[in-house]
Amino acid sequence: MLRAALTSGGGRLAALLPRHHARLLCSSNSSSSTIAVLFSDPTPPADPAAAIQSAGVDLSHPDTIPALLLDPSLSGNYPAVSRFFSWAASDAAAKAALNSRAFNSMLQLAAAHGDADRFWSLVDSMRSRGYGISKPAFRAASESFKAKDMARDADQLQEAFAAHGRNAAAAEVCKVLRAPGKDDTSKLAMLSESGIEVTDEVVALVVVKVGQFPQQAMVFFRWVEQSAGVGVSWGKVYNAMARVLGREDCIEEFREVLRKMRSKGLEMDRDVYVTVSDRFLKRKMVEDTVDLFRFMTSRPEKLLTDDFVFLLKKVVVTGDLDLKLVTRVLQYYRHAGNEVKDSVFDSVLKSLRSVGRLGESGRVLKAMQEGGFEADNADHEKAVLALCDAGNLEEAHNYLTSMEESGHKMGPKIWSCLVQKYSLGENVDMAVSCFHEMLENFGNENAGSALEVLVSGLYKKKGAKEAFNVLKNMVTEKAVFPWQTTYKYLIHKLIRQGHLKQAFEVLGLMKSHGYPPFVDPFIPHISKSGTVDDCLGLLNATSLRGLPSRIVYVRLFQALFKEERHEVAQQLLSQSPASIQNHADVRDIFNRMKLEEPVVAELAEG
Repeated sequence: MLRAALTSGGGRLAALLPRHHARLLCSSNSSSSTIAVLFSDPTPPADPAAAIQSAGVDLSHPDTIPALLLDPSLSGNYPAVSRFFSWAASDAAAKAALNSRAFNSMLQLAAAHGDADRFWSLVDSMRSRGYGISKPAFRAASESFKAKDMARDADQLQEAFAAHGRNAAAAEVCKVLRAPGKDDTSKLAMLSESGIEVTDEVVALVVVKVGQFPQQAMVFFRWVEQSAGVGVSWGKVYNAMARVLGREDCIEEFREVLRKMRSKGLEMDRDVYVTVSDRFLKRKMVEDTVDLFRFMTSRPEKLLTDDFVFLLKKVVVTGDLDLKLVTRVLQYYRHAGNEVKDSVFDSVLKSLRSVGRLGESGRVLKAMQEGGFEADNADHEKAVLALCDAGNLEEAHNYLTSMEESGHKMGPKIWSCLVQKYSLGENVDMAVSCFHEMLENFGNENAGSALEVLVSGLYKKKGAKEAFNVLKNMVTEKAVFPWQTTYKYLIHKLIRQGHLKQAFEVLGLMKSHGYPPFVDPFIPHISKSGTVDDCLGLLNATSLRGLPSRIVYVRLFQALFKEERHEVAQQLLSQSPASIQNHADVRDIFNRMKLEEPVVAELAEG
């Protein structure tokens, strides 16, 4: 089957091949020379495969190319052998026969001729095919590099050969771990008998391959613990174990790893901590995450503040809220000598808001305090505001009063917020009560905004008249200074519900606070359905130092005539002071009406 015709190297080549192949190879001495001639020219023939085949060489046989590369007739012509190998790597038929021995033979030739670029290109190709550097090729190439003062390449070759050895060892370990039909005890025995040396690099390689198979990983780690020598970095080993076993289905084994690390004084790398804690939190294993955090705080190197805040936020949003875990996180962090900044509670509140748990703000802050967090007035105010936003008004009120009683002086804005929230809810009576408490604590200086919302809430729940009664009481008894918009709002609502008398009183209150009279909503209402007494009531409410407002009179007369209520206008005029009756603007309005009446009558008769 194999007819390899080689030249003077036939006897040497025969020694390298199986005996039955060697006999065939020695039968011809022209093939190597033929290939050397074919590829000596930088431009090879159009169809090298046909020429090689005509020389009787079967390149598809696994022994052919390795033998050709070692024969002096071809290997002695490096340019030719290099071109031949490149062609073989690109030819579909020959490429299949480029086995590990062929590559290792070519490696030796490249090193012998100092062709570093070709050498490392071949190494990369071998890696992609899963081939390793053989010991003979390694020794020969190393000697060639050293002889040619190529120290850098010699060092790189040393590392590449070592890496291949590690990869081979890792592959052998994985093969044992995945052996079908073998129990853990059998696998341990097989590994112990394998003679494989445990190194940091082998551990790292195996972990990558079995990391998704915890049972295999546990067998491997038991073997490592039993077999590793003094040169092994146990910190790396246990960190690798923690990374793999830190999962829900191996939690007891993971805890055992932590116990061993603690007993050996080993630290967990931060990247391992981040990986495992993220995995725990995704599975809602909050308590295990806190335990891991405790382990990390025992390190001499302080944890990043971001790690602490991240965990605290996750504890308050993940699964069922466990306030004891909140306290523990604070305790562990502070016990490690860290300071908890005020901004931490702000971050916690944002997280609570994101999952609709603002109603837990007060209890969370208390749990943080039990863990050593020193909350100030601003933090307590934020908790009250959060409770208000969550609609837990009774709890917010109780929290606020308890803080006041314990010596914390809460600001008027917090009370104002509570009043406003109660006013917008169902229990408007509680809003009134809280408003009184606010006045008692802080006076009336900042009561305007709360009163406006209180009046609105009272109107919606109990009507405009009740809202008026409360406002009047606050103004006359508590000296509260309402906003102008509050007065205007209440006037609109009183008129709409037919309480003109109370609306007139509001005008009086406005006047007492220096606001201009707000007559706009009165004019259209009275002109359409009001009486003369209503007109006089408005005029009295808007008079200044006992003098009636000419402008209001004029606007009333104009509106009454527009609504064709002439009789009411005449009655009002008759009861007006002489200064109004004789005023040019008023006389002009009535004179125009007298002139328009005959025209209207004629149109009606026609």
